Amino acid sequence: MTDLKARFRGWGGVAGMAAACALTAAVTLLPLSHGGADDLGSGADGRSAASATPAKDDGCTEPERSLSPSAANGPNIDAIVARGKLIVGVDQNSYRWGYRNPATGGLEGFDIDLARAIAQDILGEPDAVIFRAIPTNQRIPALNNGTVDIVVRTMTINCARIKQVAFSTAYFQAGQQVLASEGSSITGYDKSLAGKKVCTAEGSTAYDALEKNSFGATFKDKHDGQPGDEDVLTVSNQLDCLVRLQLGLVDAIVTDNALAAGQAAQDPAVELKGGKPFTTEYYGVATKLGKTDLVRRVNKVLDEYRKGAWTKAYNKWLVADLPGITGPPAPKYSAG
Repeated sequence: MTDLKARFRGWGGVAGMAAACALTAAVTLLPLSHGGADDLGSGADGRSAASATPAKDDGCTEPERSLSPSAANGPNIDAIVARGKLIVGVDQNSYRWGYRNPATGGLEGFDIDLARAIAQDILGEPDAVIFRAIPTNQRIPALNNGTVDIVVRTMTINCARIKQVAFSTAYFQAGQQVLASEGSSITGYDKSLAGKKVCTAEGSTAYDALEKNSFGATFKDKHDGQPGDEDVLTVSNQLDCLVRLQLGLVDAIVTDNALAAGQAAQDPAVELKGGKPFTTEYYGVATKLGKTDLVRRVNKVLDEYRKGAWTKAYNKWLVADLPGITGPPAPKYSAG
C-alpha cells in the first residue's frame, strides 16, 4: 500500500485512494434505498441497454430545444409536493460539479447548487432534496424506473438520449477532450492515440466519440457490455478513469473538458491535451419522458437562474479551472 500511496498527490491523492479502494467492490449504486436528504446508498452492479445502445438520430439537429417554461403545477409536480422532497440523481465524485467534500462530508458543486435551486422553487426550501449518487451508465435507468425525479449530473443532451429521457434547456456548454499525464506523447484527440489505452465511462458521449474514430487506440474491454465485462477501459464512474491513469493502467482519458478540468485540478501531474474540445455539447437537467410539467418547471427555474445565480455558481466552483466563460448558453425552445 505504501507504493500505491506514493503515486497519488494532493487532493487528487485523497480522491484517488478512495476510488482505488472502490475498484475492488461493486460501484453501481442502484437500486437505492429511500432515506434522508443525503441518501447515497449502494446496490448490485447492473447495466442497461437503454444507456448502452444509442438510438439513431433520424435527422435530429438541435436536441437542446426544450419545452417552454411554466410555473404551473401538474401531476408530477404535485407528487413531489405531496412527498415533500425532490429526489435528484447526482454525482459524488466529480470535483467542482458534484462531490463529497472530505472536510465537511457534505455534497457540493455546480450541479448540487442547481439541484437545490430547483428544490427551492418547487418546495420552498433548498434542502428539501434527497440526493442519490448514480454512476454514469445508470442515469437513464434511474429516471425510467422512478428511482429519481431528475438527474443533474453533467449529462449531455444529444439526439440519442432525447428518445429515452426528456431534457431541460441547456445550462452549460462543454466538449470532449483528452486528459493524459504531463509527460505523455499524446497531443490530443488525434493520431497520437494510436496504440494507447484510453479509458471512458460506459454510456458516455466520450465512448460514442471513440466508437466513431479511435485513431487506433484501444478503448473497449474484451467483453464490453457483457456479463464478463472486465471494466478496465470502460467504467461505471468517470473518476475511476483518473485512478486507472494514476496507476498506469491506461494512457489517457476521454471525457468532457468540464470534468477533465476538475480532475486536472485534483492531480497536477495530469493535463488537458489538444488545446480545445473536439466537440460541442450541452448539459441539461433530465427527467423521464412524458413528465412535461416537470420539464417546464425546471425550464422556468433555469430562466431565473441564468439572471445571476448561474454566474455566482460559476465563479464559486468553475472559474479557476474553466476560465473565460462569459455566461450560460441561451435557451432554445421547441414549438410545443
